Amino acid sequence: MKSLIIVVLALVAMPILAQEKSLFNGENLSGWTIHGTEKWYVEDGLLVCESGPDQQYGYLTTDDFYKNFELTLDFKQEADGNSGVFIRSTVEGTKVSGWQVEVAPPGHDTGGVYESYGRGWLIKPDPEKDSALKVGEWNTMKIRVDGDTITSWLNGTEMITLTDEKIGAGEGSIALQIHDGGGIKVKWRNIMIKDL
Repeated sequence: MKSLIIVVLALVAMPILAQEKSLFNGENLSGWTIHGTEKWYVEDGLLVCESGPDQQYGYLTTDDFYKNFELTLDFKQEADGNSGVFIRSTVEGTKVSGWQVEVAPPGHDTGGVYESYGRGWLIKPDPEKDSALKVGEWNTMKIRVDGDTITSWLNGTEMITLTDEKIGAGEGSIALQIHDGGGIKVKWRNIMIKDL
């Protein structure tokens, strides 16, 4: 009887456990597409983005679209760390449509939400929350997108919560960004997503 109960509980739990999956396999860029001439590569099991010769915007997008989800990832800024994580986004050439959760050097609103080629900044974190960013170290960001509402956390600190109908209507992929201007390098790992 005990064995039967354990099997039933395991079967019930399986769909819940199966919801979380890794978006990065640590070996190559399978499941992702590069946009632009900036460098995206795998080194020592890490995903690395680095400014290329054109020093322009670059994006790495998931091949799949994600609507309602919780995304967690680690990032480490080396040199200038101006980057970001886009949600419900599409890219044509290097023009992105969607919403960016900012990843930036100190004092530049990491965790805030910016709408590229649209309304610009939708929300910035309170300035005192900037202390959650660990310069030159690994940081963990969590992004929860459910319907019209997006919430971001940095190293366990809630940075923003925003409810916006336009975001709610968005459709698209998850994209990592490298900012223009050159001299940028960011490393990424543990990119995990859970459907809601």
